[in-house]
Amino acid sequence: MYYSRLRMLGVVGILLISALLCLPNFIKSPSPSLPWHQVHLGLDLRGGSYLLLQLDTKSLQHDRLQALEAETRRDLLNAHLGFLDMTRDDDNASLSFQPRAESEHLADRHVLDNIASATPGELTVTEQDGRLILTLQHDAMKARAREAVSRSIEIVRRRIDSTGALDPTIAREGDDRIILELPGISDPERIKNLLGTTARMTFHLVGPNPTQQTPGTTLLPMQDGKTSLAVQDQVEVDGANLSDAAATRSEGRWAVSLKFDSKGAEDFARITTANVGKLFAIVLDNRILTAPVINSPITAGSGEITGNFTARSASDLALLLRAGALPAPLAVIEQRSIGPSLGAASIRAGMISLAVGFVLVVVFMFLFYARFGWYADIALFANLVLILAILSLFGATLTLPGMAGILLTLGMAVDANILINERIREEVKRGRKPLQALQSGFERATGTIIDSNATAFLAHVMLFVFGTGAVRNFALTITIGIVTTLFTTLIFSRLLIVRWYAHTRPKELPV
Repeated sequence: MYYSRLRMLGVVGILLISALLCLPNFIKSPSPSLPWHQVHLGLDLRGGSYLLLQLDTKSLQHDRLQALEAETRRDLLNAHLGFLDMTRDDDNASLSFQPRAESEHLADRHVLDNIASATPGELTVTEQDGRLILTLQHDAMKARAREAVSRSIEIVRRRIDSTGALDPTIAREGDDRIILELPGISDPERIKNLLGTTARMTFHLVGPNPTQQTPGTTLLPMQDGKTSLAVQDQVEVDGANLSDAAATRSEGRWAVSLKFDSKGAEDFARITTANVGKLFAIVLDNRILTAPVINSPITAGSGEITGNFTARSASDLALLLRAGALPAPLAVIEQRSIGPSLGAASIRAGMISLAVGFVLVVVFMFLFYARFGWYADIALFANLVLILAILSLFGATLTLPGMAGILLTLGMAVDANILINERIREEVKRGRKPLQALQSGFERATGTIIDSNATAFLAHVMLFVFGTGAVRNFALTITIGIVTTLFTTLIFSRLLIVRWYAHTRPKELPV
C-alpha cells in the first residue's frame, strides 16, 4: 500500500501522456510537421466500399505450364532432339517423338527428367501410349498460388496507395482470396478497373505475316478491338524490367513514358538494333496497345506508348505499370457499398451505447460502493483514455465490433473493481482495521483478477491471430482493454485509495 513519489509520478505521467495522445482525435493538427496520430474509422462507421477478390488459379496454372512448355521446347532443341508434336491442356503437356532406336529414346527421356529435376516437386514425367507426359503437381501449384496471393496483396496495396485512398484494409482470406475495404470511397468502379487489370506488359516482334497466325505466332486484338495482328510468342522484352512509368504529353496528345532498368534497356537496345524496319508490338494483358515500326535502334533505355489516351487512362496505365503486374487476374466475387449516412448513424448508435453503458456503470458503482465506487469510476474513465491513446498511437482502425469490444472492456474493468471492493468489505466485516482491510483486500483480489484477465487475454489473442475482419477488430480492442484494465485497477485505483487514506486516516472504511 506504499507508493513512492517516483511511482506516483510515473502513474500520473502515463495518464498525462495518454491524454495528449488522445488530442489528435478531437482537434486539428496545428502544424504538418507534428506527428498527429489518430484513430481511423472503419468501413461500417465511415462508409465506403468492400470488395472480396479471388485469384484466378487456373490462369496461374495455365501460365506456368505454358512457361514450362516453352522451356522444354528450348531444352530439347538445344540437345538436338526433335519431336513430332507437343500438346497442352489445363494440367499436362505431352509430346511424341519420331520412331527411333531405344538408346535415342532413353536420351529423350533423360533430357526430360533433367527438365523435371530443375523444378523439384513441381513437374513429373511419365510415359503413356508412346507419349511422354509432363504433369504439374497439385501441392506445388497450391504453394505457388499461396505465394501469388501474397505478391498480389503487395501489388494491390501499391495500386490502392497510388489512388490516394485513405486507410485501406487489405488482408488475405483463405488460400486464394483477398479482402479489400476502402473507407470513404462510395464508388468502387475505378478501383475495380485498376484491380481487374493484370497489367502484364510484354514486347513482341510481329510475325512475318501480320494478319495470319502461323506456327510460333498468336493472333492478338488491337486496342480498338477492330483489327488483329499475329505477334511472335517469344517475349523480347518483359515489362517486369520497367523501372518507371508516367503519364505525359507528346505532340499535344496524352502518352505513357517508359523507363527500363539495366537488363530491360540492354534487351530493348539489342532487339531494336537487330530488327530495324520491323513492327514491334507492345502487348498489355493479351491486347496490343500499339505496334510501331522500329525506325532506328533505341539504346537510351526509355520509350513511349501513344494511342487514344485521356488524362485519366494514361495516369491509370502508368499507375498499373509502376505497381507491377499481378501474377494472375483478380475477380471481384463480392461487393458492398456503405453510404456515409449509414456510417454516421452507426457512429451515433455506437456513441450512445458507450455513453449509456458508461453512465449506468458509474451509477451502479456509486450506489453500491460510495466513495470507493467513485474511485472505480475515475479509474474507468482513465481506462477509456488509455485505450483511445493506444489505438491513436498505432493509427488503428475502429469498427462497430471494436466499439462493442470497448463497451465490454468497461464491464470487465468494473468487475475487477467489484472484486477488490467486495474483498475489502469482507475484511471489514471480519473486524480488521482499515489499513489491514485495504492491504488484505487488494492482495486477495489481485490473484483472481490476474488469473481471469490472463485467460481472457489468451482467448482474445487467439481470436486476433485466427480471426478475420470484424472479429480481429473486436479482439484487438478487448486485448488492449485487458492490459489497460490491469493498470487502472491494480495500480491507479489503488493509488487513489492510498492517497485518500494517507490524507484522512479514517477510523472506518466507507464500503
